Amino acid sequence: MLLKNTLKRIVLKQQSELSKFLGIKRFFKIKLLSRYAIIISGVRRCGKSTLARQFLKDKKHIYYLNFEDIGLSDFKLSDFERLEEVFKEELGRSNLYFFDEIQNIENWEKYIRQLIDNGKKVLITGSNASMLSKELGTKLTGRHITKELYPFSYKEFLSLKKKSSSLRLFNEYLKKGGFPEYLKTDEKSILKNLFQDIIYRDIIVRNNLRDEAVIKKLINYLVSNIGNEISYNKLKIIIGVGSVNTIIQFMEHLENSYLIFSIKKFDYSYKKQLRNPKKIYCIDNGIIGQNAFSFSENYGILLENQVFIELKRRGYEVYYHKEKRECDFIVQEKSSITKAIQITKELKDYNKEREIEGILEAMNKFNLKEGLILTENQEDEIKVEDKIIRIIPVWKWLLEE
Repeated sequence: MLLKNTLKRIVLKQQSELSKFLGIKRFFKIKLLSRYAIIISGVRRCGKSTLARQFLKDKKHIYYLNFEDIGLSDFKLSDFERLEEVFKEELGRSNLYFFDEIQNIENWEKYIRQLIDNGKKVLITGSNASMLSKELGTKLTGRHITKELYPFSYKEFLSLKKKSSSLRLFNEYLKKGGFPEYLKTDEKSILKNLFQDIIYRDIIVRNNLRDEAVIKKLINYLVSNIGNEISYNKLKIIIGVGSVNTIIQFMEHLENSYLIFSIKKFDYSYKKQLRNPKKIYCIDNGIIGQNAFSFSENYGILLENQVFIELKRRGYEVYYHKEKRECDFIVQEKSSITKAIQITKELKDYNKEREIEGILEAMNKFNLKEGLILTENQEDEIKVEDKIIRIIPVWKWLLEE
């Protein structure tokens, strides 16, 4: 149990910080609703708190608490009642609540459910995808709307730089990624420390994992194999653990932290989807570059990873397709495959046949009239029978609505 004076000191300190550090305006919309909790989830340090402050900057009497404050390390569910008293005494009455990293508090959903049942407006940020799980849906019984925030998009990067797009700037973005603090300072230690924070705080500590060396080995292997197919059986052997179930559990923790993503090979049979090899991607190219390989040698991999993150940012369900040939990404909207996308640095004589046949196979499979090949800076259009394949630069595609 926390003392009331302790809560008062922290609340007043954080109120003074609420209007600070507003940063670059994000291209991300928030709308508060009565009787619904609005949850913004995303990787650590991607700008969730700043986004919320930007949204709330013109609003008064905000009941705000950031649970990352070290003074709240012993905060329990029962302390919310005392917190309410402090809010009312120090800030007056309010119907607007903003909680940062609330997932640190066990059973926080019970308190939030009480607030929304009383007609309060609630904004929550958190660094764990489990906040978006079916379990959360059960505890709040449909009384929440979830949105995921990612590191800076290319548009936001250009806004930070206050410049128009160019190939030079795109390559800078492709190499550095989109974490705001790193882009502002160019200090590489920020990315390295962030990477370690995600591993320790959001994966090892949060999930009470004991074998730190095994987790690090798994993460380093995955970050060094972006865009490659992996199977859980192979990972079990490489990492040296006893069962596939352990790998499955570890992968779930990595994905919940937003550090690593896996996508399935598309199949109309869900069981086959689960059995097929997965392809691996990372939340940010900057992290890949700091922890895996050089920029010039792996340009195509970074292009592919950037396209994947943008597809996730746009809210798509993403798979890869592979039969005789391979198509990097296919996009499912509702129950239909609507897009086929291939990524390559440049179409040349030695790879043209492979790339075109891969995307055509997917287009024929899903009866698509148009496909997309994304490149570094190449632009063209190919017509094959009644189908059109557009070839455009990734940077131009990133700027499309």
